[in-house]
Amino acid sequence: MTKWLGLPLVILLSIYVSLIFPMSRYLTARPIAVKLGLPPDARAIKMVAGDQRYLVANILVSNVLFYYGTLLEKDPRNITKRPEYFSMFKTLENVVKIDPYNMDAYYFTQAAFTWEVGRAGDVNKVLAYGMRFRDWDYQLPFFAGFNAAYFLKDYAAAAKYMQRAAELSDNPLFTTLASRYFYEAGEHELGILFLDTMVRGARDDKVRKSYQMRLDALQAVNRLDNAIKKYVIKFGSLPKNPDQLVSAGFIQSVPADPYGGTFYLDEHGKVLTTSGFVTKNVIRH
Repeated sequence: MTKWLGLPLVILLSIYVSLIFPMSRYLTARPIAVKLGLPPDARAIKMVAGDQRYLVANILVSNVLFYYGTLLEKDPRNITKRPEYFSMFKTLENVVKIDPYNMDAYYFTQAAFTWEVGRAGDVNKVLAYGMRFRDWDYQLPFFAGFNAAYFLKDYAAAAKYMQRAAELSDNPLFTTLASRYFYEAGEHELGILFLDTMVRGARDDKVRKSYQMRLDALQAVNRLDNAIKKYVIKFGSLPKNPDQLVSAGFIQSVPADPYGGTFYLDEHGKVLTTSGFVTKNVIRH
């Protein structure tokens, strides 16, 4: 009798096993359909939320992070549609208007919409908005400077953003980047003014010497550049090398590159140096 009672149980167990594995495989492989949607207008949220708008801003950022994180955790082959980048961006854009001090929004905007989507220009607009409020924070101008140089090739804007980052942080790296971007943009006089200010304000002797080297290099480039302009006005053509500027009487001698290289001119008359404004030697004190 017991033998016959156990038979239905064996049959049920067999049916369960035969179904559970195919079902498990289906659940694992099923397409993901996660939606974010668009948030209400920032002005409406601020009006309704009142003093709780900072909490609402945090919730919105969390929603974006959860949505994006959910997609990344799954197998990309199972995602039924491209992530809603527009919705994510508009949500974060609203977040900074609700709470312009929310750093998580700026971090994620910088991370997700430059490399992934190629919207560095739109990201920089969000960062520029944040700089009006987080006026002590060097990270926002640093992000914007990197975007301007790397993605947008706008070296004039990059130099100004990096200048602001350097002034806020007193970080020699940002000063180095700012001076290079001023050089790339042809804004030599602005770069000289900036570096002169940094030399005067530097508290560390090693940092001061580093700034001074870059200042000397940019001043040398500026002297050559001014001489080239005079050469073109007089002769109607570009000089082939810096020595022609000496022969024409526009400079007394070719200035020395403080980095140990030799100045030369490219086919467009831009002043370059064999050192690339990088020293391989440690500054001696």
